[in-house]
Amino acid sequence: MNLNAKIKSDIKDAMRAKDKAKRDTLRNIQVLVKQIEVDERREVTDSDIENILMKYVKQREDALSQFKKAERYDLVEKEEAELAIVKFYLPEPMDDNELEATLREIINSVGATSMKDMGKVMGKAKQVIGSRADGGRINICVKKILV
Repeated sequence: MNLNAKIKSDIKDAMRAKDKAKRDTLRNIQVLVKQIEVDERREVTDSDIENILMKYVKQREDALSQFKKAERYDLVEKEEAELAIVKFYLPEPMDDNELEATLREIINSVGATSMKDMGKVMGKAKQVIGSRADGGRINICVKKILV
């Protein structure tokens, strides 16, 4: 079962279980998926959905930090619940050692020797690593290796 079908199925299950938080969160994701299908007139792939989920997680994390600063703990709980639901559908993130090993292989394969080659490394890393690590972590690790 692909990711889109899994999300649709889980929306139905959440409706049956009267789980409003899960239902609403997954519906928000479905809206973003539909938007791509309509705008680009194509079927979305699991990789597209993973990218959507990564963006959604980033937005939720940004909102979470803002709500914590504003001491809006009622909204903090809501955002944390949404994050937990969305992260369930993402692949297991890479730990730091695995990320560094993968990036060292990528750096060797593209022949990067200095920070001037950062663009090549980042482009290849996004293809290879995908949604298992966010761009910020990749960037920090590449800089640490290339310096």
